[in-house]
Amino acid sequence: MKAKRRRHDPEFKARVALEAIKGIKTIQQIAKDYEVHPVQVSDWKKTIQEGVAGVFERGGADRGEEEFEREREQLKAIIGDLTVKLEFMSKKSKQLGL
Repeated sequence: MKAKRRRHDPEFKARVALEAIKGIKTIQQIAKDYEVHPVQVSDWKKTIQEGVAGVFERGGADRGEEEFEREREQLKAIIGDLTVKLEFMSKKSKQLGL
């Protein structure tokens, strides 16, 4: 029987990756301590090293919120357009007796 795949929360991944970045212990030791595969520790370390530059970007958090709001407004416009079309088609089908 296959073992069930474990899911790790972001805090756990960050803690393990930061410990790997510090370099006090080897990847093998960290993997053994946290009971994860060494390749997984290396992947998390690589991910955190690639993403750390985003922390210092100007308005990094605001940019995500602005993008979210822009997408929300686009979706509202699409919903409004579809609502108008639906009402139009509903009225036309009543006129035609469908």
